[in-house]
Amino acid sequence: MESEEIILKLREAKRAIEKELKKVIIGQEEVIEKILITLIANGHALIIGVPGLAKTLIVNTLSQVLNLSFKRIQFTPDLMPSDITGTEIIEEDKITGKREFKFVKGPIFANIILADEINRTPPKTQSALLQAMQEYKVTIGNETYPLPKPFLVLATQNPIEMEGTYPLPEAQLDRFMFCINITYPSKEEEKEIVKTTTSAYTPNISPILSGEEILELQALLRKVPIAEEVLDFAVNLVRATRPQENSYKIIKDYVSWGASVRASQYLVLGAKGKAILNGRPTPTIDDIKEIAPLVLRHRIVLNFAAEADGITPDYIIEKLLKEIK
Repeated sequence: MESEEIILKLREAKRAIEKELKKVIIGQEEVIEKILITLIANGHALIIGVPGLAKTLIVNTLSQVLNLSFKRIQFTPDLMPSDITGTEIIEEDKITGKREFKFVKGPIFANIILADEINRTPPKTQSALLQAMQEYKVTIGNETYPLPKPFLVLATQNPIEMEGTYPLPEAQLDRFMFCINITYPSKEEEKEIVKTTTSAYTPNISPILSGEEILELQALLRKVPIAEEVLDFAVNLVRATRPQENSYKIIKDYVSWGASVRASQYLVLGAKGKAILNGRPTPTIDDIKEIAPLVLRHRIVLNFAAEADGITPDYIIEKLLKEIK
């Protein structure tokens, strides 16, 4: 199939996906689009939002619409790495009496993983998930087991309850393509949510895309061309976040460490994803600008002066976008 046909098909599929999701999810269109971009860019996303904003419902419903397997892992202080990846057990053959090790797969062996409150579990367990995200495989003993594809991890964090948490180190945050903020719905949306969820309405969800089609789209994304000026803008923006490499006063005053090279890669992949999801064959500088907060907000490390002055990463990004030419 020609790439133009695939892009057209993807735009129609996006509309169909949104139509199906609206049977269950009221509002949150931007969040859904960001998750779809993450999926077709073969990345992972960190979702920040207070409890009760339908994070689990969005991810679960999306997995049904995409006809993908879904597992939710509730991260707690006593969660062990084997609770995520799986473990080997000794099994006895009833006929021969011979004993041998058998691997029992953990919940990580699914297409879409919701890692709920990832910062509530110790670093050792966090690392088990992050290794799978990076390598798309799990090693138990001497055996390596590939994870199903497509493979998407959506990890959530609660921004208001920090007691008893283990914040993800910067190097591990860098594994996430996007950091997505979920906000409260509007009054009309909240009214519709309450009306729907307190009635006897049971939606019937129809699958739109298959796993094979998503893998095809992931391959297509890498082939999407990008103009030199758009690429330059993306790289210049990421480099501008590093206090060691530029003269922007706001960066020198408030930033300890800027974004890595991985940020430039994800910025371009995210812009490509946004373009083809909306039926356009190549991304623009406006696509880079829209994707920038998602890619950069968890990669900019602020100093104590920023905390004292109430400066946020999003404020830094907003200022840079106005200054970068």
